[in-house]
Amino acid sequence: MTAPPARPSARQLPAGVHTFTQRFSSTPLGARLARHLALNQLHVWGIPHGSDASDRAVAVVAELAANAVTHGRVPGRDFELRLSLPTGSLRIEVTDTRAECLPPGPGAVRHARPLDESGRGLVLVDALADRWDVLDRDPPGKTVLAEIDLPRWLSLIRRLSVRL
Repeated sequence: MTAPPARPSARQLPAGVHTFTQRFSSTPLGARLARHLALNQLHVWGIPHGSDASDRAVAVVAELAANAVTHGRVPGRDFELRLSLPTGSLRIEVTDTRAECLPPGPGAVRHARPLDESGRGLVLVDALADRWDVLDRDPPGKTVLAEIDLPRWLSLIRRLSVRL
């Protein structure tokens, strides 16, 4: 049995790093909810709906959450979405508990053939993220991390600090 997901939280970490972490059920509904909550959190942080950064980030979240649900699913286990604002960028991390099914990392993603029904998610992540990687997780599992540069990061952080 899976523990109920924690309430969405946005907390300030040392050095002014803002973060949002939420667990979701490893289902299509969980993946869709992850995308919606990510969009909302970006808006709360001052990254408005429809902006380039928001559109890119939400597409990356959607692809990584779909991959976690499709390829990283372990029955009874959730996946986790973490958004943070380290210096100069937006970091997106999606973690699942399936360690034996590692996706190809940056530079190793193959493009799907035109009639393939799957295989385009990491190609999109590679195109939309400025940097990304696949990390082992202990206890078993993996995290796919993607970063999107935010040219106006400093003004965004200043506005968030004033609100706190």
